[in-house]
Amino acid sequence: MGAAFDLSAITAALVEAAVDPLHWNAAMEVAAQATGSAGALLFDMRGHLPTVPRNAAMERAFEAYVRDGWIAKDERYRLAPFLNRRGVTTDFDLLTAEEIGRHPFYQDFLKPLGLHGYVAVKIAAGDSFWALTLQRTAGQGQFLPDELRELARLSAHLGSVAAMVRALGFARAEAASDAFDASGTAVVMMDQNGKVIRTNSAAEQLLGPDLQVSNSRLVSAHRDTTTAIQKSIWELLHAVEPRSSMPPVALPRVGRRPLLAYPMRLPAVSPNALAPCQAAVVLLDPDARPRPPEAVLRSCFGLTASEARLARHVSSGEALEMAADELAISYETARNHLKAIFAKTDTHRQGELIALLARIASGPSGGPDLGCRVSAATPE
Repeated sequence: MGAAFDLSAITAALVEAAVDPLHWNAAMEVAAQATGSAGALLFDMRGHLPTVPRNAAMERAFEAYVRDGWIAKDERYRLAPFLNRRGVTTDFDLLTAEEIGRHPFYQDFLKPLGLHGYVAVKIAAGDSFWALTLQRTAGQGQFLPDELRELARLSAHLGSVAAMVRALGFARAEAASDAFDASGTAVVMMDQNGKVIRTNSAAEQLLGPDLQVSNSRLVSAHRDTTTAIQKSIWELLHAVEPRSSMPPVALPRVGRRPLLAYPMRLPAVSPNALAPCQAAVVLLDPDARPRPPEAVLRSCFGLTASEARLARHVSSGEALEMAADELAISYETARNHLKAIFAKTDTHRQGELIALLARIASGPSGGPDLGCRVSAATPE
């Protein structure tokens, strides 16, 4: 077979998939057909995840690859240095024909499936390093030298695709992080290796001596806890049957109840193995009390902006003196604001006010009657 590949079709299909991750498997169909191959798969060369884009003809082979543990014994990951230098690589860069004839990966796994010729094409940009792997049957034969040269030229043009996937992936992660922030939820975003790539502001407020990010890892002050959370994240990422979440891991804190860490997948953020963000750990603080938004307090009770800010601090049980310090106002001013808040919310004690605001902070589930008395905000 000579080199008569439709490389433009491959590039166009990969660009389409970069924009819409639902098209990755379709892009693999295009790559297989355009190169006269039985199969096409896209592997992350730095992370052995059990979910990769692939064409339909490779479903049976990939199922056996994961189910029978070949994913952990894949010799082809050792081809990474050759792939990085040349842009393409084959099995013969690592092994001789005689060695392949004796090797279990080729004889016990690939041969019964009728798979024979193989080439990997580098797709890389920045920290991203992927391999578009093309697999032929014994009848289709090995890739010829002129075909390898053409695929190497293709590799040189695919860096822009990798850069696009990476940029769009980070944009999705950032949007998700902001959404968590808007709800007051702490979240830590992680890549395919369980390394931290982003923490939102709510999560940063929970970090400290008991829990921190060290060497891009979420680390507890207790070694056993660090092991437990890392194991949970690894199991989430490498589960043969995809899982949406894992049971919570308790993260001990001195003088307070433990934080609860929930490892989970975010389908809209990590729709495939190439997304920069592959998992998230949501952190819940049992000691925290939700604070109602200032806008709600102003529209619901007619509080001024200053009164609404103080009410939010008071709603979490914070002492009036401490709230005054944090808001940079005098204690006497804080007392006057609190009196106004009591009057506008029809409450008489701080405990009664806290109970009312807690109902508002819990959202619509608290019921339609949240105690609102005024529908328009009062100006400062």
